[in-house]
Amino acid sequence: MSIIQFKDYLLLEKNYSAHTIKAYEADLLSFQDFIETEFDGCDFQQINYSQIRSWIVSLSEAGVSNRSINRKISSVKSFYKFLQKVGEVVVSPLQKHKPLKTGKKVQIPFSEKEITKALESINIDTFEGARDKAIIELFYSTGLRRIELINLKLADLDSSQLNIKVLGKRNKERYVPLLKYVFKSIEYYLAKRENEQLKVSADYYLFVSSKGDKMSESLVYRIINNYFSKASGKLKKSPHILRHSFATHLLNQGADLNAVKELLGHSSLAATQVYTHNSIAELKNIHKTAHPRNSKN
Repeated sequence: MSIIQFKDYLLLEKNYSAHTIKAYEADLLSFQDFIETEFDGCDFQQINYSQIRSWIVSLSEAGVSNRSINRKISSVKSFYKFLQKVGEVVVSPLQKHKPLKTGKKVQIPFSEKEITKALESINIDTFEGARDKAIIELFYSTGLRRIELINLKLADLDSSQLNIKVLGKRNKERYVPLLKYVFKSIEYYLAKRENEQLKVSADYYLFVSSKGDKMSESLVYRIINNYFSKASGKLKKSPHILRHSFATHLLNQGADLNAVKELLGHSSLAATQVYTHNSIAELKNIHKTAHPRNSKN
């Protein structure tokens, strides 16, 4: 069973993005190259954990971080799950593998002031500006993933119910409410798009490039990074940080964890609980500032 067939499986059955599939392929080709070089050939059915362990050691010695090694191993593990699924192997050689220890990756959300500053820097008189403002407001008010926003269709927008249909991970659909001001921003952008008379090659998509094509993941990243580079000194400025900001700010304002879970499209509370750390930090700050006994210290 080849890596090409695994890629087809990720695309057609798992509905993974081209960017994600490319990352899986790169990890698997790196693994395959190592096995072929060190062990004179690569038969995935015959590979054992000792050989995989040698690969892990070589990556570590080359200065690859534990986090990156874990991601590469995850790709290989998924490949072996696929081989089990199609009956090519009975037991995965990674069945008992435990991920390498890593430090907790701190995701620092944007502040409300930073988000306001970024929005205020946008010139909405242009098509691109109107689109970019609608994108940022939609990210911040719904917590959408980047790929979810890119795949939104015009037909997913429900003006009567003020919500939008989102296709999430594993093709799971959810309906996310839209705040009125966000809907108005989208309407304004769509009017600009119509006035621009673009030769739209993907007219059923909600957001398109200045050439009328479906937006790429890299373009959406550049949009967010561009505006927030002017508004924030934080190291990481990406669509995911806006999603993180959405969840953190809701929880800081007392939103129910289960409600936030549903809005984010998480399958379990464990994934949503990552965002509670910032909420607890905010509560500690409020407690420290407001408690009457603290002023006496």
